[in-house]
Amino acid sequence: MNPPVMDSLVTVERVRQAYPKGSGEDLLVLDGVSLALRDREIVSLLGRSGCGKSSLLRIIAGLMPATEGKVEIAGHPVAGPAAEVAMVFQTFALFPWLTVQQNVEIGLEAQRVAPAERRRRALEAIDLIGLDGYESAYPKELSGGMRQRVGLARALVVHPRLLLMDEPFSALDVLTAETLRTDLLDLWHEGRLPISAVLMVTHNIEEAVLMSDRILVLASHPGRIVAEIPVALPQPRNRLDPAFRQLVDDIYALMTARPGDRHAAAPPAGLAVPLPRVSPNLLAGLLETVAAPPYDGHADLPELAAALQMEIDDLFPVAETLQLLRLAELAEGDLRLTEPGRRFVGLGPDERKRLFAQHLMAHVPLANHIRRVLDERGNHRAPARRFRDELEDHMSEQFADQTLRAVTGWGRYAEAFAYDEATSVFSLDDPR
Repeated sequence: MNPPVMDSLVTVERVRQAYPKGSGEDLLVLDGVSLALRDREIVSLLGRSGCGKSSLLRIIAGLMPATEGKVEIAGHPVAGPAAEVAMVFQTFALFPWLTVQQNVEIGLEAQRVAPAERRRRALEAIDLIGLDGYESAYPKELSGGMRQRVGLARALVVHPRLLLMDEPFSALDVLTAETLRTDLLDLWHEGRLPISAVLMVTHNIEEAVLMSDRILVLASHPGRIVAEIPVALPQPRNRLDPAFRQLVDDIYALMTARPGDRHAAAPPAGLAVPLPRVSPNLLAGLLETVAAPPYDGHADLPELAAALQMEIDDLFPVAETLQLLRLAELAEGDLRLTEPGRRFVGLGPDERKRLFAQHLMAHVPLANHIRRVLDERGNHRAPARRFRDELEDHMSEQFADQTLRAVTGWGRYAEAFAYDEATSVFSLDDPR
């Protein structure tokens, strides 16, 4: 990454964010993040869940302090909520007891703007964002897309220099999200939005390419910027344009790349590595899909995501778990089944479980660790808390719980061990 330049609207320099854990060792969420945002550009922060995108957005907004590093907006250090910034959240975050107009005016009221001026600016923002005629409606009367338009109007009405958007379209259905994206881009390119720049968090690769002038890709654990991708395609952009598709493919390849040999297997996951909570049914379903025509064991991830209507936060965890189990290889934006993965698809239910158990014990150390502890104990039982405590020495409570639940589901499917939900105890009892 190049260092921020001096004429930037926003500069973030070496931001680090860590949270204390019970073990005494801090959980590092962001590490050494530097970026610059200039006037008249839209920049997307693209990355997986857990990479610290939303934390970075809140630090820039002044809603939370960074552990280390500094943030400046228009040359002024950010220390607390920044007046030059407005934010649109993933959830609509509207006050249900207020009308559309009252919700839009709330920020102006906090700034002690006179009532007549509040009303004028609110009606102007409501009209701009396409909600004219709904001023007196309450949020419960509006569709999801209309409620998000209210959130946008509320952000724009304060005339911020910087608009921050935290996955603003992810809670909407596909068609509504597309309409709102298009309307927002039209207003931006017509110069009708009272803002200087947009910084948007997303995990949707096509959305990032569609809207952005630049894309910053964040890696996880801890979050750090690993790539800056300029998007030089003219607006309005066509998803079917070969240049658009190629850029999407390149980003998928970047986000699935691993250091070293391009065909190297996934590195072993120790107890310190968070695991995604993916059900065996999803794993089997993706194996069956990729094994069948038109993929025949080798699928391009963008095409697969489009066919299954899955975004990266949905597809990547399943694909990466298959790679972890050595049932597939994930590289350069492609998913290719291994020989055991192809064999799995052709087996019956009991044979599938046996193959899955072999790969689970061989390639997931936590599963092997649980089984070994159960084998060594006279009563072949152990409380879940025992393993969760070990995980929390290396990760947050949330990731520890997610990781343990993931391995629990995989182990029960493989009949490697049993788990009693009522007592939270692992055992070697017949899980049936």
